[in-house]
Amino acid sequence: MTTRPPNVTVGVDFGTLSGRAVVVSVEDGTLLADAVHEYRHGVVTDRLPGGGAALGPDWALQVPEDWREVLRSAVPKALAKAGVTAEQVVGIGTDFTACTVLPTTADGTPLCELPRFADRPHAYPKLWRHHAAQPHADRINALAAERGESWLPRYGGRISSEWQYAKALQLLEEDPEVYAAAERWIEAADWIVRELTGRETRNNCTAGYKGIHQDGAYPSAEYLSALNPGFAGFTAKLGDGPPAPLGGRAGTVTARAAGWTGIGEGTPVSVGNVDAHVTSAAARALDPGHLLAIMGTSTCHILNSDILAEVPGMCGVVADGVVQGLYGYEAGQSGVGDIFAWAVRTVLPESYAVEARERGLSAHELLTEKAQAQPVGAHGLVALDWHSGNRSVLVDHHLSGLVLGLTLDTRPEEMYRALLESTAFGTRVIVEAFEAAGVPVREFTVAGGLAKNRFLMQLYSDVLRRPVNLVGSEQAPALGSAIHAAVAAGAHPDIRTASEAMGRIQRAAFTPDEERAAVYDALFAEYRELHDHFGRGGSDALHRLRALRDTARHHTDARPDENSLEDHA
Repeated sequence: MTTRPPNVTVGVDFGTLSGRAVVVSVEDGTLLADAVHEYRHGVVTDRLPGGGAALGPDWALQVPEDWREVLRSAVPKALAKAGVTAEQVVGIGTDFTACTVLPTTADGTPLCELPRFADRPHAYPKLWRHHAAQPHADRINALAAERGESWLPRYGGRISSEWQYAKALQLLEEDPEVYAAAERWIEAADWIVRELTGRETRNNCTAGYKGIHQDGAYPSAEYLSALNPGFAGFTAKLGDGPPAPLGGRAGTVTARAAGWTGIGEGTPVSVGNVDAHVTSAAARALDPGHLLAIMGTSTCHILNSDILAEVPGMCGVVADGVVQGLYGYEAGQSGVGDIFAWAVRTVLPESYAVEARERGLSAHELLTEKAQAQPVGAHGLVALDWHSGNRSVLVDHHLSGLVLGLTLDTRPEEMYRALLESTAFGTRVIVEAFEAAGVPVREFTVAGGLAKNRFLMQLYSDVLRRPVNLVGSEQAPALGSAIHAAVAAGAHPDIRTASEAMGRIQRAAFTPDEERAAVYDALFAEYRELHDHFGRGGSDALHRLRALRDTARHHTDARPDENSLEDHA
């Protein structure tokens, strides 16, 4: 008797620097294979590709062709490694960073791919960590507060510069020609689904959290016109019809996409989703009060609840935003792994680099080992984790990092440990904000690459004074997309059922130590004092320093270089 090959789904996770594809069993979520494709252009922060136009401070762009290459490379590689046929693939799902958003024509062509706009920075996708729209976000918030807009409390009282409307307002006011040519303003999460299906859909997740879509409506034309008369019709660029529910079918794989991926034409494609939110299904973190922290270059915090509350500084609360029947809350920290990487680039002396090479360790492993050997508080430091601004709870990306307590005896591992601790303190601020608003946090689970650092996970458990669960998959967002694909394909009736069958979790992988937790309480009190002083109006020094920096850089960029002076002499 011949055994029938198992049905599988493909999940594709589009991250900040790379895209990864997984092939998993529909029955139980077993990972059969995965593959990763690094973006050729990575994050564009200084100049457009090919030595094009210079970018200003806080810009972060990407190149759409890099995303297509993930479909052409990572997906067929994963299928080949898994040894499955196209007939076994019953569905494909995708997730994306957010808010990563781009202007396109009505047929989905990115404006940056049109020759006349190839050297215009605003024609390119703005990555989630593009923070140059902060002044526009400030105006959005001030006007919404003045007018008493009903949607503002759903976002903790402040719309982020990372979200759709701030970035779009920046586009209008800095490059109105590109704005006028943009017939669509679309999240990359939805654009990549269009590339697979040939049909435009908008998902409920990005629309709600990043697009200010609440109670079936976007901000009014009257409000938008008050921001800028030319902005009144912006919502038309967001497409027609209501956003599609998560786990729904967006369409099927086209012949073109089948040629890219090796997946059969006509295979169901699930509605797009955000990398953090889709991970909740992979982590079996769908119950009320189960907070999931997806820790990588940044951290996103996702919490489902049966309680609708106004939580100051949250990124948003959306009905059915993660799973049907519950309110999904989002919070986050704009820099986490990015901060640790900065520390390695900045504070690692050559002697440490030599030791790491001789011992076969990465710089992070060496600094972690040395930091772990210290008692809590022995470094005499406390840091603010604002190197990439503050997403929650202050929602201000013009804040910057700080380390207090440095002496001539401070060692690199002490600075590194203080930065690790600062991110844990930032997470504790978020947890306490939820609970102070009447939204309980009952469980805490971590996903993402940083979960591999056992010292960091124990540190979080001690700082938070609660057990830390781990997701039982190294490719959790991609697994979450594969789970949603299984629902779209009809292999499971809903996301909850699919999550129970295909998700993975290791409960209480780390538990708090009372002695260390007590010292961390004292350090957290110092962190909280600095957090409120520099973030809530006690001192505006960080904003003034940024303004001085931006002015100095502008003058430097505007000054001709020596070669150009010689050429004109």
